[in-house]
Amino acid sequence: MTDASDRPNGGSSRGLWVLIYCLLVPAVVVPLLVPLYDKADPTLFGFPFYYWFQFALIIGAAILTLSAYVVSTKADARDRAARLERRDRR
Repeated sequence: MTDASDRPNGGSSRGLWVLIYCLLVPAVVVPLLVPLYDKADPTLFGFPFYYWFQFALIIGAAILTLSAYVVSTKADARDRAARLERRDRR
């Protein structure tokens, strides 16, 4: 079992990876829930709900994916620092 002295200065990145998964799950799951948006009303600028909601899903998924990427770079840097610290202790 590891104690607090074995942890790297940046801490564990496990929480960041959980956050990444939580950011990516809606981008994958919501488009699969077709009954949620399989309707014509309300319209937006003459477009049925089905079409403009799918467009909104694309924009939302892009934002969530970009957010997950930014968090993953931080988590990866923290993991690399932890590996280097462990290697230097040997």
